[in-house]
Amino acid sequence: MGAIIGQGIVRSLRASGYPVKIIGLDRSTRPPGPDWCDVFVQKPICDERSDGYRDFWQNLIRKESIDLVLPGLEVDMLFLDGQREMFEKEHGACVLALNHSALIALTGDKWLMHLFLEDHGLSAIPTMIDASWDDALATLGAAPILLKPRQGNGSRGIVRLHDREDFAYWTRKTAEPWMLQRIVGSEHEEYTVGSFGLGDGQAVAPIIMRRRLSAAGNTQQAEVVDHPLLQAKVAAFNALLKPIGPTNYQFRVHDGEAYLLEVNPRFSSSNSLRTGFGYNEAQMALEYFVLNRLPQPPEIRHGIGWRYSEDYIVYDRDPV
Repeated sequence: MGAIIGQGIVRSLRASGYPVKIIGLDRSTRPPGPDWCDVFVQKPICDERSDGYRDFWQNLIRKESIDLVLPGLEVDMLFLDGQREMFEKEHGACVLALNHSALIALTGDKWLMHLFLEDHGLSAIPTMIDASWDDALATLGAAPILLKPRQGNGSRGIVRLHDREDFAYWTRKTAEPWMLQRIVGSEHEEYTVGSFGLGDGQAVAPIIMRRRLSAAGNTQQAEVVDHPLLQAKVAAFNALLKPIGPTNYQFRVHDGEAYLLEVNPRFSSSNSLRTGFGYNEAQMALEYFVLNRLPQPPEIRHGIGWRYSEDYIVYDRDPV
């Protein structure tokens, strides 16, 4: 609940029309997260891989009789993906709104995803690992060149390398495995696409939004657009990857071709913006995973959505 993804999921559940009881989690007990939920539970200060964290989840599900878990962060998705067997054996009535494990693993490493695209003859942005600056220029073209962590999401850890000095500095400072990538297209032709997969290659018709990013790497502005090229690309990816539940594709369009930037096999930070235009992924997840009902094609409205900052004030005592 401390992240914009979880807050968006709550807003979408409230807009679904179903009589939901929402249990929100976060390590911080500060508003607005606790105020927006029916029940708020503080996550323990422990590693997600520990037995204590697993015990926390088991006790929570029993105490609150939880029907559906909607993970809002990558770290939670990864934890729950590793606990599927425990949930099936001990909490059969509780459903995880998770994509399938193979897709979670594939999309968790951008280099593996790049190789997957090449292996299947799909348009892939020229990318290298274990390359020198000279090799990168020879293969990827003139600077600037992107350095990206192989794991992670959003724009975290992505830097532009303009020269040999940048390359030496950032490859030394980047602790996690990285890759180098050509910059394609422009920020004016970047798109985020929401899709709800049915597990068999079919999916609810997507919503396509041209976006503008904030400094934090989240969608700051989004405009719903009709884009036949991206519509066809998403259909092809869905047929190949067979996602289940909320799945987010991000593209850049360059010279009439759509290049995949990344796949998020979960709710993304723009889920509340999609709900505002009629594409409520949290509602679809409730219907699909709990009610065993295929989500109906939504009536998508066109327009532009913006994110803005707003003060949230909580008083801890009466004024003097």
